[in-house]
Amino acid sequence: MLTSVDPEVIRALGDPLRLRIVTLLARETLCTTHLVEETGAKQTNLSNHMKVLREAGLVETEPCGRFTYYKLRPDVLAGLSDRFAELAACARAAAENKRACP
Repeated sequence: MLTSVDPEVIRALGDPLRLRIVTLLARETLCTTHLVEETGAKQTNLSNHMKVLREAGLVETEPCGRFTYYKLRPDVLAGLSDRFAELAACARAAAENKRACP
């Protein structure tokens, strides 16, 4: 049976800039300065997006002097992937099921 998907994770990944950030963090751990350079976003805008990603549990922070590094939490993405794979499997199995109209 399909377990629930955290709507905050889906919402966080639904924004194009946040999805870009997640894609960048999948390749390497980056600090705010790197993310500003890579995305072209303003620092304040980026900070707001990082807050959403942190609160959704997708990224974690690592202080390093006066910088904050961000790294992706692959277990959260793997869990999401597992849930969607399970949903796809259910949909394949139910493709021929059709409830009759009253």
